[in-house]
Formats: sequence, C-alpha cells, structure tokens
Amino acid sequence: MKLTRYKHDFEYSYALGATLVFELLKTNPALIKRVFIRPGIKHGEDLEKILSTLQAKHIDIIETTKAFNILGAKDNCLLAAEFKKPDSPLQFTPEAPHLVLVNPSDSGNLGTIMRSAVAFGYENLAIITPAVDPYDPKVIRASMGAVFHLNIQQFATFEDYAKLNAGRKYYAFILDDTAKQLSELHLKDSNYALIFGNEAAGLPSDFAHIAQPIFIPQSSNVDSLNLSVATSIALYTFRNKK
Repeated sequence: MKLTRYKHDFEYSYALGATLVFELLKTNPALIKRVFIRPGIKHGEDLEKILSTLQAKHIDIIETTKAFNILGAKDNCLLAAEFKKPDSPLQFTPEAPHLVLVNPSDSGNLGTIMRSAVAFGYENLAIITPAVDPYDPKVIRASMGAVFHLNIQQFATFEDYAKLNAGRKYYAFILDDTAKQLSELHLKDSNYALIFGNEAAGLPSDFAHIAQPIFIPQSSNVDSLNLSVATSIALYTFRNKK
C-alpha cells in the first residue's frame, strides 16, 4: 500500500507516537495495518514491550525514516501506526450518556474534549457536521489516544441524531433567558445528552426550544470559556450529579 499524508476521505489514519500506538494496541489491535519505527533509536523497556506485542500479533514493523517525513511527524516521534478507522456507532441505551458537539472546528479542542470525556467515564460522542475530522492525526494526537476508547458517530444534522433517541433529556450549553445554572441541576438517570456548539458561534438559538439551556457562571472579566474547558467542566459536573 502506498504511503501518503492523511486525507479526510481515507479509510485509514495514522497514530503518531509510541503512546498512541500503545493505546491502539490495548483497545483494538486488529485495526492496525502496519507500524513504522525510526531506524537507529535506543530501545527502552516501554518500546520493547510495544514491539514484542506487535510481533506477537503478527503486525508488520517497518524500519524507515521516509514514512515519518511523509506523514509530517515530529523528530521525537519514534513510532507510527497506520490503522483502519473503526466503525463504532453510539450506544443508545438509557444507561449511556452522550456528548454532542455541533460543528466543532478545532483539532486541538476536539482532541482535548475526547480526553476529558474518557477521563470522566463517557463513551459516546456524536459529532454534527460540518466538523473537524475526529480521525485526523492532529485530533488523535491531542486526544492522547482517548479517541480509541470512544464510540464516535457523525451526523449531517442534529435531527438525524435525535431520531435515534427515545426519551433522552437534552441539555444545551447556550445563553438564554430560560437557562439554568449548572449547579442547579438534578439528574435522575444517565439518559441524557450534553450539547455544545462551535468554538466561534456557539449553538444556534433554536436549541433553546429543544433542550434545557444551561450556563456555567463565570467572571465578567473574560468573554467566554474555551470550548474544551467548558465541556470538561460540564462532563465532570454531570457525572458527579449522577
């Protein structure tokens, strides 16, 4: 298979870095097509563990510098895995809370949000397009491998996502006259979805009519919280309320 830099329409992507390769090995090694390693590097204990696991699973290990140059990897990137993008649809059971991101556009934000979601016990991420590609290597890197622990499904519209839900409570983080403060909420179960908008524009005002508007109180000395920060606060707070 010819190696080229990642494009959105590829069926595969790249995990750049030993930490990401290790996370992929732990979660779904069957997705890995091949692994590239820089020649002449010193093999420490952690790297030896990864390589021995790859060999045990009969995954090709190719020693090359060219692959890292093609993929745009940094000089400190010692390993890179080419893997098939997973087919991981959302769980729509009442026990599985959802995080819904409407048109996220920043790779770093999306990766950081994935990391927070996994840290606080969430497994299901719905993305409303257009949006940054969740399997772009930049997103994978920012997630520190958390992307491999999530069920991720993309939808053309929020309505397409909502059709698959029955009785799920929606909470939209949006400024509205009917918005409740985050600390005022009381949850009965996990059958809910937290909805966040784009970094620049936020959520359209229509979401105030289909979800309970929520706001995070903050000082007036800043205009707003970064999307990944606001999402992390919400994920943590909702999980503790449950």
